[in-house]
Amino acid sequence: MDDEEYLPLSWLSQADYCLRRAALLLNERVWVESSDTAKGRAEHERVHTQRVERRGDLVKLYENTVYSDELRLVGKCDCIEATRAENGCTIPAAEFPVKLYPIEYKHGSVRAEREYEIQLCAQAMCLEEMYHTQIAEGALFFITAHRRHTVALTEELRAAVRSTLQLLHQIRDDFAIPLASYSAKCKRCSLREYCMPKVKRTAKNYCEVLEREAKGEAEL
Repeated sequence: MDDEEYLPLSWLSQADYCLRRAALLLNERVWVESSDTAKGRAEHERVHTQRVERRGDLVKLYENTVYSDELRLVGKCDCIEATRAENGCTIPAAEFPVKLYPIEYKHGSVRAEREYEIQLCAQAMCLEEMYHTQIAEGALFFITAHRRHTVALTEELRAAVRSTLQLLHQIRDDFAIPLASYSAKCKRCSLREYCMPKVKRTAKNYCEVLEREAKGEAEL
């Protein structure tokens, strides 16, 4: 168990958006900031500090660490609302049994994005394992619009979490980078110039060899 790597929970959304992008982030540690990612990060930083807020029968946990031994996953929940419930679970932050409701903060306008829903569902699955409870739904909170989008945590969505995570673990174990497949979403990807999705594989391999040789000469 100690030798098994736990993957960052947030990369599930990256993998569902584009497995190649996730592999570049995970295996080559590539990151390129764009105006969208910078704005989203700034908005997260303004609203997130790790803390617990208590108001009567409601406890809110911000930036709370969650994990799953079964899924080999670890990460943070932006917010967990814990509401008093007679048949709820027990958590350290509350003196009474609670029903848990995870909330993931996102940048931009309200929209149903599958990769965000997968990330949220994975958070709920971690909480279920940690506190031996059941979580039927959660929400995406869009900071710019200041609105919630409710997400039902269905069996179909849970299956998507497991299948996406299996792919993510596989590319990590094999240290693989999947081939590029150009689509409309490539246009707004911050890694587009590094990924070069339109370049044929043979040409790209040649460029990568030249780059490695140049780096080798520089080290000499």
